[in-house]
Amino acid sequence: MRELSNAVRRASAPGAPSLATRMSAVPRMVKASLNGEYDGVSPLRLAALAGAAAYVVSPVDLLPEAVLSVVGLADDAVVLAWFATALVQDTDDFLAWEARRKGTVRGQRLR
Repeated sequence: MRELSNAVRRASAPGAPSLATRMSAVPRMVKASLNGEYDGVSPLRLAALAGAAAYVVSPVDLLPEAVLSVVGLADDAVVLAWFATALVQDTDDFLAWEARRKGTVRGQRLR
């Protein structure tokens, strides 16, 4: 849970990208990754992020809360914590990559 706390702190720091900026970057990150333009996120990582998002919102649960009470909530919390941490880290990296890329023309950095 320390990673989640650090991710939340980093995401809410002054000057950090807003939630809207991060969410709007996700489709661009997926497209750039799948096109081979951006190598900061592998297809396997993208699949894991999509799977985690689906698991959190899905009514189907590996450990149902109705049967296992707190333990049933724990699996959701772990998946959600990983997802949020990974999404903050990956969008931070992607947005930084995009910013660097805007200053590059044909492999040369503009001054």
